[in-house]
Amino acid sequence: MAAAATARPMTKLPDGFDRWICLYPAYINKDKSRAEGRRIPKEKAVSAPTCKEMLDVLSTSGLQVLGERKIYCREKSKEPIYWGRVRVQLKNQTGEPINPRFRSREDVMFFTAEKIPQLKTRTNPKHNQDSQQQQGKQGKGKKKK
Repeated sequence: MAAAATARPMTKLPDGFDRWICLYPAYINKDKSRAEGRRIPKEKAVSAPTCKEMLDVLSTSGLQVLGERKIYCREKSKEPIYWGRVRVQLKNQTGEPINPRFRSREDVMFFTAEKIPQLKTRTNPKHNQDSQQQQGKQGKGKKKK
């Protein structure tokens, strides 16, 4: 039994990790209702955010972030693409905000929802699909008359 416990490496979590806030993609999802877990107004929410997109945006904000492989309890679909939770260190050990721009979890959610549409994966998805389709059509073949 002890061998099974040592088979999985344990990483040391940062101090005060239990005080970090949790954010799920459903909190900022425009397609969800309040009952399904959305926490910000639809006008400021984004369509179908993923945990990876949230991590990308928040890692550039100067906050300490950590992704976890958890699923939101109100999520209807249990598919792996819907898994993910982001932990964010909002305040230091004394309770003061680390970044004065982010004083509450709502500030973090609004910032994330504002920046996700500006990601390259969101701005050029059609361009990438068009180039892949054109490459697939460049085969040798006879022309039809």
